[in-house]
Amino acid sequence: MIVAEEAVDGRDAILAAAQHHPFVRHSLPPEQPVRGWRRDDALCWLLPATFPGPVGGALGAPNRAVELVTALTRDRLVDTGRWVHLPRFDPATLDDRLAGAAYEDWEFLWTSTAPPPQPGEERVVRLDETDHPALTALIERSYPASTVRPGSPRVVDWYGIRDGDQLIACGADCTRGDIGFLAGLTVAPEHRGRGLGAALTTGLTRTLSARYDLVALGVYLANTGALRLYRRLGYTDSLALTSVRLD
Repeated sequence: MIVAEEAVDGRDAILAAAQHHPFVRHSLPPEQPVRGWRRDDALCWLLPATFPGPVGGALGAPNRAVELVTALTRDRLVDTGRWVHLPRFDPATLDDRLAGAAYEDWEFLWTSTAPPPQPGEERVVRLDETDHPALTALIERSYPASTVRPGSPRVVDWYGIRDGDQLIACGADCTRGDIGFLAGLTVAPEHRGRGLGAALTTGLTRTLSARYDLVALGVYLANTGALRLYRRLGYTDSLALTSVRLD
């Protein structure tokens, strides 16, 4: 059971315990109440059950982080089917802990500087609600697994690149903490290999760099091409994570 002596409640207290790590700054929206727990060198937090998207996360030693989340699950503080982000670990080491869970490995990347200029970045424009049908069609065709969609409460703004009147690339500002966050970046299949991914990422990063001291994004570990691109554009700081859906 999680005991009171391990509680670290409130955004400010959790940020202090995490030494203001960029991932925690991103994960904790200032307007949301949050509960936290610390055990040895692991720190875990949970947002309200009504929060859209992943409901919690952890930093520190992977085994201790898994122990904390297992205890939260056992105490029924995390609803079935919700995702939490944990330090990278091997599911084969879990024994029967978090049994039945689903896993995804990814990297949280961030930068404190605007990227070097890229050809075509000036083509990146802010989109509005009238572009939602075109956004939906592009995402369905080029990135159907994306969880970032028009109308999502996670999205602050959409940006894109057009070829004439056709939308050929898009990405979302999904900032929720106090650092900028990019998500859902995609380019139409027939326009790939032309530098549009670099232009799109650079344009969005430069826009958010004017508002925030750090800008971040997430990329699946298997997407090696995107990892190379983002690192080339200055996203050289990273945190290895495993997302867990608690079943």
